[in-house]
Amino acid sequence: MMDWLVPRPGQKLIDVAGGTGDIATRFLDRCKGDAECSIVDFNREMISLGKKKTEEYPFKQNLDWFCADAMNLPFSDEIFHSYTISFGLRNVTNIQIALSEAFRVLRPGGRIMILEFSTLIDKNLQWLYDKYSFQIIPLLGKMIANEKDSYQYLVESIRNFPRQNELVEIMNSAGFREVKYRNLSMGIVALHSGWKM
Repeated sequence: MMDWLVPRPGQKLIDVAGGTGDIATRFLDRCKGDAECSIVDFNREMISLGKKKTEEYPFKQNLDWFCADAMNLPFSDEIFHSYTISFGLRNVTNIQIALSEAFRVLRPGGRIMILEFSTLIDKNLQWLYDKYSFQIIPLLGKMIANEKDSYQYLVESIRNFPRQNELVEIMNSAGFREVKYRNLSMGIVALHSGWKM
């Protein structure tokens, strides 16, 4: 994500569903600390975890934390250079509203990057992956974490998420241009990029 995003010093990033701080710290590392990162998460516990995780981080003064909804961001229009969301968009109840909010808070020339589980490019591999996902992952969740329902939700949310080309269309309808994607791990995960022109 960072290689494609190419963070530059002086930029402002909003990382949504970013409670662990992983994306924001990588962004700051690329800018050698000369950037501002606003981390937004709907879950207060994730924010607490992220703050604890970054207590010794050298650029922690450049991290701001917000407990907020991706569909109702607490920021003015057009203030961020970059918007990232990793493995969070599929948990939003209305993707179109969340992307419209992303578009609103980005400056003209700003960029959105979405990292999310997706659909394998090989139909046979997708069939095998679905069998593994729906039959094995929930059982492992039950055995290891005693959380079968959470892992069942995980695989169902992945399968219900729009396919790569469908997400391109949704991003276009939210106003983004030059929307492209790259498949990672043969499409298990996809990275989408778009620009506010």
